[in-house]
Amino acid sequence: MEAVIFDLDGVLIDSEQVWDEVRQAFAAAHGGVWTPTATRDMQGMSTPEWGAYLVEAVGVRLTPEQASAGVIAEMQKAYAAHLPLIPGAVDAVRAAATRFPVAIASSAPAVLIKVFLDVTGLPVPVAVSSEECAAGKPSPDVYLLAASKLGVPPSSCYAVEDSTNGLRAALAAGMTVLAVPNPHFPPAEDVLAQARVLASIADLPDALA
Repeated sequence: MEAVIFDLDGVLIDSEQVWDEVRQAFAAAHGGVWTPTATRDMQGMSTPEWGAYLVEAVGVRLTPEQASAGVIAEMQKAYAAHLPLIPGAVDAVRAAATRFPVAIASSAPAVLIKVFLDVTGLPVPVAVSSEECAAGKPSPDVYLLAASKLGVPPSSCYAVEDSTNGLRAALAAGMTVLAVPNPHFPPAEDVLAQARVLASIADLPDALA
């Protein structure tokens, strides 16, 4: 193994609930009606994808670009007030970085990835948003792009994920997947069975061969 690639939301930041609350409030304020499947449907989507979803599936009365920009602005406000780091996450990344090149491959927009890196000061030389890719997770694009930027074959990368669509993306990329299941939105059991499951992100350093 030659590199470790981390998801961000749900792996390093306890943000899935924040995203959900912000999107629901934004949708309600702009004429949308939340559906029972909306939260899970949007997990892993790229910014253009979930912006379009809010308009087409939830009924937000804006353009997809306006919807995504509005939600991201609210997320920036939320992070400015409190960045919900997962306990042990920063130490886990630092430990991994002493042994491997590390990267972030996230569905979060680049501006929010930058907030995380600025606050933590972590040594992450490659950070990729699925905004840069043709498709978000469960497509493997963002993981393949991160591996390419690291100069490492995907088959030689660990991927650290928490959600169903994230796990599917990393598996499709041909990576060795370490799963830290999201407690708020547990991944599908059939997908989780294809990964090595860790109890918490704090267990990551010991799991790296």
